[in-house]
Amino acid sequence: MNKEIILSELKFKAVRSSGAGGQNVNKVSSKVVLSFDIMNSSGLSEKEKEYLNEKIANRLTLEGILILNCDEDRSQIKNKELIIKRFLNLITDGLKKPKIRRATKVPKFVKERRIKQKKNTGLIKQSRRKPEI
Repeated sequence: MNKEIILSELKFKAVRSSGAGGQNVNKVSSKVVLSFDIMNSSGLSEKEKEYLNEKIANRLTLEGILILNCDEDRSQIKNKELIIKRFLNLITDGLKKPKIRRATKVPKFVKERRIKQKKNTGLIKQSRRKPEI
C-alpha cells in the first residue's frame, strides 16, 4: 500500500451540510464527501484490492467505489482532515490479517472441577428431598 499514491487518487466534493451552524449552514458548503475507486487504484496491489473488496464490501457501491462523508465540524478544511484520517484508518484496518485461531484442549483440572460441582449440587438437591417411609 502506497499512501502517497492513494492520497493523490482521492476525490473530494464539498456539499452544504445539515445540522448546527445557524445561517452558516445555508451559505457555506462545509460537508466533505470523499470517494475512492478501489479497483482502479494504482497504489494498491491486486491482492490488497481483492482483500479490501471482501473486508469492506458493505461500504462499497456497486461499481466498487468507497464513499465517506464528514460534517462534524463547521470548517471544510477540518472536515477534510477528519475524513482523510478516517479513510486511512479504514484502509489500514481492512488490510490487517486476522490472527489464526488455534484450538486448545480443555484442561483436565477444569473438567474434574466441573464434575465435582455437578456432584455437589446433586447432593444438595438430594438432601432437600422428603425422606421416604
